[in-house]
Amino acid sequence: MAIKFQYNKTSLNNLGKQLKVRQNALPTLQNKESALRLEVRKAKEESDRLAAELEASLKRYDYLASLWNEFEPGLIAITDVDIHTVKVAGVKTPALGEIRYEIRPFNAFVKPAWFADGVAILKELSRLGIESEVYTEKSRILDYQRKKTTQKVNLYEKVQIPGYQEAIRKIKRYMEDEENLSKASSKIVKNRHDL
Repeated sequence: MAIKFQYNKTSLNNLGKQLKVRQNALPTLQNKESALRLEVRKAKEESDRLAAELEASLKRYDYLASLWNEFEPGLIAITDVDIHTVKVAGVKTPALGEIRYEIRPFNAFVKPAWFADGVAILKELSRLGIESEVYTEKSRILDYQRKKTTQKVNLYEKVQIPGYQEAIRKIKRYMEDEENLSKASSKIVKNRHDL
């Protein structure tokens, strides 16, 4: 990235301010990047753990497979999933709140005894699935923001800060050369007047 500048003190001051802003922001961005990297790893691990727990729960209830044919499909339904926003390292991410279910009343004397357990099993399985999806989305959002932060860190470290430093160096050299030339020319003029 070519930094546009003029060979004067105003431009030198402006470039100095821009350089200082970037040098002050760089440690914060680096800390944010490492925090996001850690949070992405945590969210992925939690999502994987919940998905594995869901698989284990499904396998644990395999022996009930033949009984599920008797279960009424509309007996339990999810009416609302409360998802709120939580900031993690300055990034808004979803967090699971409460899951609300609607359970149709059923006659416990007429229906099989395991219906109450079936409702509890379905609640547990749905909670695990929803929570896993929330953590997957959270890790996706955090990973995207981590990539953006990494790009900004690299831009500052490898492009802008060295560019500003080089521009400041060029302006200072130019101004020193101008000053030396003006001193030299004034000496020459003075020597001519002395003759």
